[in-house]
This record gives sequence, structure tokens and C-alpha cells, in this order.
Amino acid sequence: MSQEPQQGWTPRDETVSAPGQPQPRGSRPRRTGWRRLVPTWRMVLGAILLIALLLIGGFAAGYLLVDIPPANATATAQSNVYLYADGTQIARDGEVNRENVQLSQVPLTVQRAVLAAEDRNFYSERAVDPKAMVRAAWNTLTGKGKQSGSTITQQYVKNYYLGQEQTLSRKWKEFFISIKLSREQSKSEILQGYLNTSYFGRNAYGIQAAAQAYYGKDIEDVDTAEGAYLASLLNAPTAYDVTTHPENRGAALGRWNYTLDGMVKEGWLDEAERVTMTFPVPQKAKPAIGLSGQRGYVVQAVEEYVTGHDIIDENTLAAGGYRLTTTLQRAKQDAFVEAVDDEVTSRLDPDRKADRNVRVGGASIDPESGEVVALYGGVDYTRQYVNNATRRDYQVGSTFKPFVFTSAVENDSRTQDGRRITPETVYDGTDQRPVRGWRGGRYAPENEGGISYGPITVREATDRSVNSVYAQMAVDVGPTRVRRTAIDLGIPATTPDLTASPSIALGPATASVLDLAEAYATLANHGRHGTYTLVSKITKDGAAVALPKADTRQVVSREAADTTTSVLQSVVDEGTGTAAQSAGRPAAGKTGTAEEDKAAWFAGYTPQLATVVAVMGQDPDTGVQKSLYGALGLPRINGGGAPARIWGQFTGAALEGTEITEFDLRLEPGANEPEPLPESSDEDPSPSPSDTDESPSPEPSEQSPDESGAPSEEPSGTDTGSTGTGDGDTGRGDSSAPQESGPAGSGYDPRPGGGHHQGPPDHGRYQDTGPGPRRPDGRPGEEQPGVPPPNHHNVPIRQDRADEQR
Repeated sequence: MSQEPQQGWTPRDETVSAPGQPQPRGSRPRRTGWRRLVPTWRMVLGAILLIALLLIGGFAAGYLLVDIPPANATATAQSNVYLYADGTQIARDGEVNRENVQLSQVPLTVQRAVLAAEDRNFYSERAVDPKAMVRAAWNTLTGKGKQSGSTITQQYVKNYYLGQEQTLSRKWKEFFISIKLSREQSKSEILQGYLNTSYFGRNAYGIQAAAQAYYGKDIEDVDTAEGAYLASLLNAPTAYDVTTHPENRGAALGRWNYTLDGMVKEGWLDEAERVTMTFPVPQKAKPAIGLSGQRGYVVQAVEEYVTGHDIIDENTLAAGGYRLTTTLQRAKQDAFVEAVDDEVTSRLDPDRKADRNVRVGGASIDPESGEVVALYGGVDYTRQYVNNATRRDYQVGSTFKPFVFTSAVENDSRTQDGRRITPETVYDGTDQRPVRGWRGGRYAPENEGGISYGPITVREATDRSVNSVYAQMAVDVGPTRVRRTAIDLGIPATTPDLTASPSIALGPATASVLDLAEAYATLANHGRHGTYTLVSKITKDGAAVALPKADTRQVVSREAADTTTSVLQSVVDEGTGTAAQSAGRPAAGKTGTAEEDKAAWFAGYTPQLATVVAVMGQDPDTGVQKSLYGALGLPRINGGGAPARIWGQFTGAALEGTEITEFDLRLEPGANEPEPLPESSDEDPSPSPSDTDESPSPEPSEQSPDESGAPSEEPSGTDTGSTGTGDGDTGRGDSSAPQESGPAGSGYDPRPGGGHHQGPPDHGRYQDTGPGPRRPDGRPGEEQPGVPPPNHHNVPIRQDRADEQR
């Protein structure tokens, strides 16, 4: 028979066995179905080998190609130049302060403090730690904060041989140089180089310069506690300088404790000795003479702006060589200095004890552009180192109250009896009236002087800064909504004591002068907010540095912002801020006074300019906040006094030659329609849940639903706030932030995610009194100069923030 296949038949594949027949030796069954998608072990092994070869090849190439370079320019760092908006020079930040020392000159305890703070396994680990680098990269990508993952060897290479740029090419070079350097230098030599090249703040490079800058002694004489503080500075040099930023004392203490505890854990410090250590407060900074007057404050503020907005890394900026053009206008800057000199500095008497405590801070912003056009940090940077324009440790007082009303209009809030809140809504202004609709415990703030106003409109209550009205309004709106509105307007969410509770209306928050100016500029700009801008241009070696793009958006409705403006116009026209009329311009503003009269504020704006002025009290030797009683020869200083007069003189001079412009306002419907207080509403003697003296259980019992029916995640608590201590313009934060509660239509707002924030366990007294005679106890009546009002209600006086841990 023929072996040729018949036509139309497929030849048989001899390599394929018939069904049921055994497979030939060496053959594998075909993969079918989903198994075809799974790689075989040969494929996996091949991929691993390929990756390994690539890594080995890349490592070998990098090791051969990357050489140890000469020292970088940081070793001979240049100065930075700061310019006004018109290009004229403000300041040059001086020469670099560095003095190298041998490792043997650094006490062993100080060396170990540095290791405990930065790299505890330095002597036992390799030059690089790939695991730490991967972990740091992952934490950075997942939003847990920027982390370097670098060993001390890598940090030394970055400081001495490379730069601070956050680029892959720099990290690549750092990796290989560190490996090569570890083969050429001992661990001790690397640690010595690291200590001599690291930046410690105060323009101090190296640990010897740092010892002189912070403690006025050589590094050989620094003890363990002081060394632990110097080591702590390596993590955040400027932020942890507690004399420059007293508000960050808590964070600095935390880092100091972390360092010492790490030494105990590693067996480098006896625990009994650790327990006896107290925080070694550094000496005052001694800035360069070239930074005298306002120049140093401007340089400091610009540095904080540039580093805080991630434009330039702090160490890179410290290396110098940058030209920074600010938004500050020289004429307006000079006008601010002159106004402060006329209204405060020239009136200080060296023989008057209270006058030595007086400080002034100011900031002015163009509402439309968001540019800071003037900044007043203090009398002289070489005499008063802390920048009063940017510090965040004084309560803003009743300058916060406009944010409560703005939030009420924005959220269409209503009173407990269902009436819409407008400038003409009538409230009960009775002194120490318990707020209604609040389940956080009894809260009944006192009005200034214990005055009961009875039925009073919101407009009049703003003019007179009536605490009982605004505390109730905060509950009607919902403290969480009030807090959210303040943040939207420009108050930083991280502001201390910005707590969602009824007393938020009385101003316990410690925003800076610049923060408050930004928020008021948003009101002046009809509710459109753009983050303030202090720098318009940065160049280095002729090349421009990228700046953040302007981001302006409508954060509250124009009606909410403009209706607030109409209410604040009344404060200037006939309320506590009449001294601001000296500007000769249509103006809106609000006065404020901090607890125990430690600060007095005036925040206001015209259509073209938003400006905030604060007069503060601080002991020049200890840094403790002091009351302003008796300063300038007056019984007390309030927002309607020196701050409003400074504001008026500066604003008039700053806008001289420009057209006088009226406010163009778009008010909420019914803003000027009277709405009387119903006979049976707040006057109802039957107590609401918040009227009882009994506080709710501290344990989370039942949750109150929000508007959408979602339960609040916060447990109930007690607002043990002050019932008033006489100064109605400001208030302390609450000891707890209970969940908001109230009947329908009350404005209660416990939205999920709104959250509450813990505050200090005491409250203060807040009220702006405005001009007028006063009795010796501080209440309205005949004036007797030099006699401060006592603390009538036995409320504990708060220790200065500069000396308390937060």
C-alpha cells in the first residue's frame, strides 16, 4: 500500500501519542486554560537572574563612574540678597559662621546625643542602608512625611560633597560616594566631618559654631543636656529654635526628650541622671548687625515662607547665592515703621516698668493680589529677635468674631428658635447667659464689665463685642462650621487652640498677625482667598527658581463676606474701632484683646488694603507674656487704642495719592430688615440640655446625627469654659471639644470628619472695651490711670506659651 497520505487527510504528528498511550520520554504536556497565564519556574528564575545581572552591572558601573568630588560650595557659602519689590536692597544675610573642630574636642556624651538623634547604629552599620532608603521613599509617597532614610555617612556626603537638591541623580551619586568614602575614611573621621558641616540654624555651620550661637561656649564645655538640644536642632534647625519660635517649644522639647531617651535605651546615659535633667534654654540669638531694624524680620519671614512652601530646602538656602525679590513696597514699609514710632515707640518711658514689655507686630496685604506689601516685626531685629508679625503664641481675641458671623451667613444658619441670622437678628445679650443647644456642659461667658445688654442686634453686639451673643451664635452655627470657615478664610488649620466649641467665638486661637491679615484680606476680596505671597521672584546664578502658582478661589460666598464687611463698617463708624477713622477712608474692622490684656489687636481693611496690628506684652528677659496694664502710661491698652491708631495712620499714608474707593457690597437678602426677639424663645426659663450645671458623662454614650444622618465620631464632653473674667474680647480654648448638638434648625454641625480639638483646660476673659473712662476695677466709669482691673472671677492666669509644653 502506498505510504503517501491520501488527498484531503492531515499527516499524523508522530510526536503526539494517541489517547491513552504513554508520552514519549523528554516531552511535556501542553499548558492549557488559565495555566498558560502563569509563568513557569524557568521564566521566574530567568527574570530574577536578569534583574540581578542588571543590578550588579548598574552597581559596578556606578561604582566605577562616580568619583569622590572636591568639597562643594557650602564650605564657602555665599550670602543671600533680599530686595524690595522695586529692586532696591533690603538686606544681605551675612557671612557663613563655621569653625571646624577635632572629634576629640567634642564630649563623648554630645557625640552620642547626635547618634541617638540621627543614627543610633552608625558604628555598626554599613555606609548606606537600602532598607531604610526604601522605607523612607515609601513613607514619603504614602503621605507620611518626607524622610531621607540616610545614614550619617550619606548626610555627610550630601553636606560636604554634593548639595541638598531632592533629585534622583543626587541620591545616585550620594549612594556610591558614601560606599567609596567608607573605604577611605574611618567612622570617626566621617562623624567628625558630619559634625563640622551640618547646619544648626542661626547661620551656624558645625557643632562648634552652634555651641557658641546657642550657649555662648565652646563645644568642649557643653554638657549632656545642652548637647542633646544641639543634636535635636539637626532635625529642624529653625523650627526647634525656641527663642525664635516660642510656639514650637513643645515640639523642640519632644525632640530633646526623644534624644535623651534614646541615649538611655542604647546604654549611653544612666537613667537616674536622665531623670534629673532639665531643658537647657538657649541664650538669645545675636543676629548680624547688618540685619538691624526691620531688615532681620523681613529676612526671617522670607526664609520661613520659602522653606515652608517647599520652594528651597532650608540647608540649600543657607548655602547662599540667591537673590530674593519680595513683594514688600518700600514706601509702605517705611509708613508702617513711622506709624508705630508715632503711636507707641515714642511714647515709651524707660522709667516705666510696664513699657519694657511692649512689642508691636503688623502686616498689610493687597486683597486682590494676595501680596504682602508691608511687614512690621518689632522695634529692631538685633534687640528683639522674635518676629511679632509671624509668631503664633498670642490669642487673637474678638478679631475672630467676624468669622463666626461669616460662617452663619455662609451656612444660612438659624437661631435656636429658627430665625435666620442676619445683622439685624436680635439676640439676648444678658451677661453670663448660658448658651442653649449645647450638650457639652454649662457654658456662660461674661460680658466686659459684667454688663447685661438685654435684646441686642448682631450689628450692635459686634460693635460692643458682646460675648454672650457670639458664644450663642457659635452654637447656632455649629463650632465645627465656624472652625471650617476660619480655615477657609486663611487661618491655618494647625493654629493652636483653634478648637470647635462655643468659646471659639471669643478668640482663644493664637494665629499670627500675618495669618489674620490673610483672613481679613479674604473678606475684603469678597470671599475670594489666595494664599499670601511674600516673594515675587527668586534667582540663582541668573536662573529663575520656580515659585508656587497663584491659587485663588471663592471660599465663602460674596454675600457672606460682604455682609460681614457691612457689619464691620459699623465697628469703625460707631463701635470700638472709631480711632481707625483717622485713615480718612471707608473702612471695616474689629478690635480684640487677649486674656489678661497680654495683647491688643486691630484688624481691618479698605477695598484696597487689609492690615492687622497687634500690641503685645512680653518680658524681655524671660520671654514670659505680660499684661499691658500701665503701658504707655494708660490703665490698659485695648484694640481700639494704639492698634487702631497705628492702623489708621499707616493706612492713610499707604494709600495717599490713590483714589478713595467705597466698598462695593452685595448683601444677603434681608440683611437690613429688623427681626425682633420672640417673646418665647431664648427667654424661655425652661432649661435646655446645656443649661444644667451637670456635665454629661465623659464616656461616649449616644451619638448625635448630623444633617445627613451620619453619627458623630466624637464622644460627649464638658465645656468647662470660663464664665468670663472681665475681658470680653478673647477667650481660652476649651478643656474638651464636645460633640455639637442641638435641636433642628439650631445650626448644630457635627459632620463626620469635622472633628474636635483638645485645648488647654482653662478659659480666659475677652472683651474689647474701646475708648472711654473706666473705674479702678476696669469697668466703665471714672478713669484712674495706672490701676489695672483685677481678676474678678478667680480664673487661673495662664502661664506664658513660651514657657509651657504643648
